[in-house]
Amino acid sequence: MFENLDIFKMSAAMAKHAGQRQAVIAQNVANADTPNYVARDLPEFASFYGQSDMGRAQRATRAAHLNGVVAGQPAPMHAAPGDGSPNGNQVSLETELLNSVSAKRQHDRALAIYKSALSVLRTTIRK
Repeated sequence: MFENLDIFKMSAAMAKHAGQRQAVIAQNVANADTPNYVARDLPEFASFYGQSDMGRAQRATRAAHLNGVVAGQPAPMHAAPGDGSPNGNQVSLETELLNSVSAKRQHDRALAIYKSALSVLRTTIRK
């Protein structure tokens, strides 16, 4: 009964997205000196998590489907805009630092939402 609450699904999806974004940012930082490397980033969480079932993006149930994202796979990445260095590398460590802080805040927000909803649920059950 309680495993189907949308608030818990949303907070788990937000935390997972933040973790995936942090991994992409780490990959960008690791390739900061690689010639012709293009920095990547994930789209914002709100862009693929809709307000209702009708507004959500398509989801695939199998990897063979042409459209949608299979559950558990990272969202599609896009190239982050930015100026390149003389060797063609487009990673800005300052931008990646700010993106990392943003991803951490998103993860902390997801945990706060989860804890708050759990607290409300516990309070409701006790009374």
